[in-house]
Amino acid sequence: MNWTFTQIVDFAANNQYDGIEMRGILKQLDLTKCAEFNSVASIKTTMQQMADKQLKFVDLGSSCTLHFAEGAERQKNIDEGKRFLDLAAAIQCKNVRVYPNNFIKGQEKNKTIQLITDGLLELAAHTKGTGVNVLMETHGDLVYVADIKTIMEAAKHPQVGLVWDAANMYLETGESPEMAYRELKPYIKHAHIKDAKKIDGKINFYFLGEGNLPIFTAIDALYQGGYKGYYSFEWEKLWHPEIAEPELALADYPKKMFAHFRQ
Repeated sequence: MNWTFTQIVDFAANNQYDGIEMRGILKQLDLTKCAEFNSVASIKTTMQQMADKQLKFVDLGSSCTLHFAEGAERQKNIDEGKRFLDLAAAIQCKNVRVYPNNFIKGQEKNKTIQLITDGLLELAAHTKGTGVNVLMETHGDLVYVADIKTIMEAAKHPQVGLVWDAANMYLETGESPEMAYRELKPYIKHAHIKDAKKIDGKINFYFLGEGNLPIFTAIDALYQGGYKGYYSFEWEKLWHPEIAEPELALADYPKKMFAHFRQ
């Protein structure tokens, strides 16, 4: 969305958000290239803006993708992941999201799983001592509980975990959020929340509670299971220009969440 960083911060504070998950600013998705983060001085100013509004950075959404075989494309993605981890450490952000992401035609499934696992561990080694987590989103082809669990068990590291996107999983697999949470609970450090309907094979996004996903089942599983992380609302206007304006959806979300938790 075409909001400046100041607009983002002001909107978040005015709508009772506790934190901000950064994906991009003014359509620049490589946050390390944004003026707010590209020098020590600009980071200091940015952090003061956040402190003034009593907000925290809760996750940085990198585009780092780990399914690529060895070569220039893989190295480019690993390098991006490392830049985001360095930035997260500089702005006191606990989490960086990376993508697993797809099972490539002609590349054995186990090979892809190994590449993803190796990438997570390489990034975790890079962030050692910073306290920043490398979080694999349940995304792309990596949405079945069994595959996700295989990677998490293989990439066992205190700073490797999951961004649990229950919607991504359910839309593709139909596996229940209760089962998914039960199996993946030890690894979940951040949660993406969104609602949708799949109509004639196409995914259509809706305000929270207006789709037909069991998203509140997932939210309740997190809460009742003792989850202490953030519930981060996604509204992908850049990729789905037909959906409602973000200021409407992002204002609606906290109202729905407060109402749900009051119940």
